[in-house]
Amino acid sequence: MKIAVIGQSLFGQEVYCHLREEGHEVVGVFTVPDKDGKADPLGLKADEDGVPVFKFPRWRARGQALPNVVAAYQALGAELNVLPFCSQLIPTEIISAPRHGSIIYHPSLLPRHRGASAIHNWIRGNDKVPGAWTEACGQKLTFFGSTLSTEGLVPEGETLPIPGAHRPGVVTEAGLILFGNDDRMLLVKNIQLEDGKMIPASQFFRGADSTGLELTEEDLVMAEAVRGAWKRILPNVLEVEDSTDFFKSGAASVDVVRLVEEVKELCDGLELENEDIYMATTFGDFIQLLVRKMRGDNTESKCVIDHVEKTVNKLTLRMPHQLFIGGAFVDAEGAKTYETINPTDGSVICQVSLAQVSDVDQAVAAAKDAFEHGLWGKISARDRGRLLYRLADLMEKHQEELATIEALDAGAVYTLALKTHVGMSVQTFRYFAGWCDKIQGATIPINQARPHRNLTMTRKEPIGVCGIVIPWNYPLMMLSWKTAACLAAGNTVVIKPAQVTPLTALKLAELTLKAGIPKGVINILPGSGSVVGQRLSDHPDVRKIAFTGSTEVGKHIMKSCAVSNVKKVSLELGGKSPLIIFADCDLRKAVQMGMSSVFFNKGENCIAAGRLFVEDSIHDQFVQRVVEEVGKMKIGSPLNRDTTHGPQNHEAHLRKLVEYCQRGVKEGATLVCGGNQVPRPGFFFEPTVFTDVEDHMFIAQQESFGPVMIISRFANGDVDAVLSRANATEFGLASGVFTRDISKALYVSDKLEAGTVFVNTYNKTDVAAPFGGFKQSGFGKDLGEAALNEYLRVKTVTFEY
Repeated sequence: MKIAVIGQSLFGQEVYCHLREEGHEVVGVFTVPDKDGKADPLGLKADEDGVPVFKFPRWRARGQALPNVVAAYQALGAELNVLPFCSQLIPTEIISAPRHGSIIYHPSLLPRHRGASAIHNWIRGNDKVPGAWTEACGQKLTFFGSTLSTEGLVPEGETLPIPGAHRPGVVTEAGLILFGNDDRMLLVKNIQLEDGKMIPASQFFRGADSTGLELTEEDLVMAEAVRGAWKRILPNVLEVEDSTDFFKSGAASVDVVRLVEEVKELCDGLELENEDIYMATTFGDFIQLLVRKMRGDNTESKCVIDHVEKTVNKLTLRMPHQLFIGGAFVDAEGAKTYETINPTDGSVICQVSLAQVSDVDQAVAAAKDAFEHGLWGKISARDRGRLLYRLADLMEKHQEELATIEALDAGAVYTLALKTHVGMSVQTFRYFAGWCDKIQGATIPINQARPHRNLTMTRKEPIGVCGIVIPWNYPLMMLSWKTAACLAAGNTVVIKPAQVTPLTALKLAELTLKAGIPKGVINILPGSGSVVGQRLSDHPDVRKIAFTGSTEVGKHIMKSCAVSNVKKVSLELGGKSPLIIFADCDLRKAVQMGMSSVFFNKGENCIAAGRLFVEDSIHDQFVQRVVEEVGKMKIGSPLNRDTTHGPQNHEAHLRKLVEYCQRGVKEGATLVCGGNQVPRPGFFFEPTVFTDVEDHMFIAQQESFGPVMIISRFANGDVDAVLSRANATEFGLASGVFTRDISKALYVSDKLEAGTVFVNTYNKTDVAAPFGGFKQSGFGKDLGEAALNEYLRVKTVTFEY
């Protein structure tokens, strides 16, 4: 066969030689001009063999083939063109002129040259047209987007046999791994199927994915605008449905460019690549792709979630139960699990992954990578706020599900969980979302270094990876109080929920995916404090620990943070909050609020009034009214709408409450009512009232963290004496006073040694008001602007000019 060879390099020379060895007649060689007086190896070899060699610097001008070049080529009478490693733009007239057309050769096509880098170059060199393709699984597959950066990549997954390949490919979570003859790997990111649809290579063996992002009102408005663009581009389509396929509806390549431009106008300048259209050919998939890009998360990998399903409270709950690391739900090391228990009846809800030290290390690494290299640190503060607003919207949309999980896993009364556990969580994320673009430094006048001038400014910067350790009494709300401020400041986080109440935290993790929060920003590790909490405290890459829990554990965490890398720490610890009720109060309100101060959330409340001081002249009347109100409390399933008092959080806590009350009786306090476990399945404890409690007694000094009211008398009019008794504790989380005398209220609020003082109210916290304790109740603040400072560092920058 008469062949014209158009190409260059040693590879071109080798192809030329192979063709001659096979008996073909090479009628001419077209190669690149000499460079620095040195001929290309292909032209050099052809010259030696006496084959005509042409070295045209170009083949076209102003879009037209050069006549002299075409004439020289046609004179050869070639029946086939072979283009080995051709770098010049060859006119169509030349490509299609021979009877047998043209063949493009690349080093990757010859077995001895099929190294990983050659295959990579072949794929990248044909990323647009015509595409590097192969046949596998009975269909033509076209590869797009390859990389040789495979450090740390493990070829584990489902094998994909490829005819002629040195080894089968492997479809992994990262994409399709191909192997060269040199056994080096390369990673293919995208695959185009025979029907034209482009998919992430990691999803080649997967079916349809149903874990799409939930669209906000803003997203839906955008979707309708884009639907209009599709209608304009596809005039033959009567209605654009989610299943409408762009290309099957008649779109051509020019329409791809048009759609890219339409999206840019409709979506505030959002830049798409042509490839994006091929990746999402149906309208529904296309909208999902746009929303991801607008939310700052361009990754197309979907998270596979192994839900535990339960039908409860007229809802079908779908609860994740694995660790959440780097945007994926995964098993713990060794697939270790534990049982999480329903406190209403003691039954097992499900098995939950139990994090190990290696899991903590992986989560911290994911958070560090997200902070230092991920999208989270690149998007603007305002866009960060938009993501937090979106998460808050999703939490509100799923509030009934979240509240039901709180009732199931923590024993929270459903109506209270809906308002407080979940409601305040939503408010918290919205509040701190608004702070994201309002964190700013200052300019400071300093002494000038004459004759020069100086300018000093401060910057408030995120700390980095933060560890957050959450208690079990308000699983979602405590998580939100700390996490919202942490994220608003720009940090990434590893969260350890309480081991006994992990499920709402894991459900929140799922909602972060739907909100489009980039992977690695939030990581959640159910597990024990001695393993997960300790490793977070010790880890050198964690720069901040925020903890709510006991004073004993808080001291241990503080010590570990100091010894490891002097981490920043904020602690909200134990309390024994005093509530002083003066005789000149509104007694009806004092009884109402006194009940709430103790029995709110079954007494599992960090600021619960641990001791009530009641002025002597109203003491008996107050106690009588309290006992009457206790008698009206409805003990029952937390999911019943008329229940006011549900089960305690877990069995060990119930046992401690029984022992606490037994000790109070033994020391001589008067048990007016309660003090026992309720005789029914589950972990129910009677609302309890003690009177005649003396200052030296154990129950006067230590908190019960349960539904136990501790009442002590104080002498009429002796304000300073009762203040002395109220402050005679190492705790200082909260306090309260009831009086109609404004001067007395102000005086008492000045003297009480507590981070929060309630006057004629109790439990009135708000997302805008700082919350935190004094003394051994800890330091640092949740909520309000003050909370942001716990997750920021201040940098001073001084200029001279």
